[in-house]
Amino acid sequence: MAVFSYRAVDGAGKLVDGQQICPDRANLLDDLRRQGLQPIYIKERGSAGGRTAGGLGGLGFSLTLNKERHLGDEGLALFTREMATLVDAGLPLEQALSMLAQQQNGQSAGAKAAAGLLEKIRAGSTFADALGAEPDLFPGHYIGLVRAGEAGGTLDQVLMSLADNLERARALKQDIKSALNYPILILMASGGAVLVLLLGVIPEFEPLFAGAGAALPASARFVMGASRALREFWWALPLLAFGLFIFLRLVSQNQTVRDKVHGWMLDIPVVGPLLRKIEAARFCGTLGALLTNGVEVVPALQMSGRTVSNSKLAKAVEQVLPRLRRGEGLTGPLEESGILPPLALRLLRVGETSGKLEVMLLTIARIYEAKSAGKHASWCLCWCRL
Repeated sequence: MAVFSYRAVDGAGKLVDGQQICPDRANLLDDLRRQGLQPIYIKERGSAGGRTAGGLGGLGFSLTLNKERHLGDEGLALFTREMATLVDAGLPLEQALSMLAQQQNGQSAGAKAAAGLLEKIRAGSTFADALGAEPDLFPGHYIGLVRAGEAGGTLDQVLMSLADNLERARALKQDIKSALNYPILILMASGGAVLVLLLGVIPEFEPLFAGAGAALPASARFVMGASRALREFWWALPLLAFGLFIFLRLVSQNQTVRDKVHGWMLDIPVVGPLLRKIEAARFCGTLGALLTNGVEVVPALQMSGRTVSNSKLAKAVEQVLPRLRRGEGLTGPLEESGILPPLALRLLRVGETSGKLEVMLLTIARIYEAKSAGKHASWCLCWCRL
């Protein structure tokens, strides 16, 4: 038996939050429908005999954990999923936003974002224009897709597609973070062990070596010297760490340095190919979704380029735009730019030749999402063996 948190809509259109113990998700869905509830969001919180996740009063709805109007990756995905479900259920946009604005007494970031959008829509803005007025909350490609969905009458489908993409991107990001946790933990443990040796163990042996009167090897003299220096100047370690942090922050704000670092990261064995696969999946998925919903290729490529986090690859996307404006095809300029891996380029050429470019871009995105996840699993296994 597992504990599930859910959010649903009752027959009167009101939001209902709750928790229920069920054998699986399918049983919970059947129970909710028998109660006349239409589920919007379901999340397994843990086993019935163990602890359940507690965030936000156990509601299972965590758009934010702070008072700021910042959604974050998880919040944006959840907000989009709930909007998609409500709009797909036939609720008018204004009513859907009004319902989301009432969650948690309007105090969560998601509720505040919904309230702000609702206010703009009631003032006469379209949904896309209302989103565009909040660039810190909603990325450019998100706004572009919503605008295309509104114009084409497919807003429900666009929101569903956006929610799927955001959830997959967030899951991949979490996988990568979890892959990095293990080596970071190992490095921290190793550093702690070295400090214990230098501060606690080596000083115990120092009198013994001094009394022996024998000449010590250079390596032993170095270790004992490091131990003495660390004991005398331990106070310099926090200052050094703080100075290094400030230096890295300043360097990271320099665009030239950032470009060089990002380019160097692409050349690192194992890491570089993984980053390229992740960027290819994100870029092709966004571009395919935009083209599918009727966005012109040049603005679609501009918006897709903004989703690329590696600055070297993002600049390569920008260099493709002038050639597209001159009427060239998509595959040739992308091939020369080095943005996409060889397999993606071959598939892209097939899609462009056959007139199914949008479908092929989405296929490429799925392929490289799977490749990235597989690479992550191999990486984790490698670290565990080490």
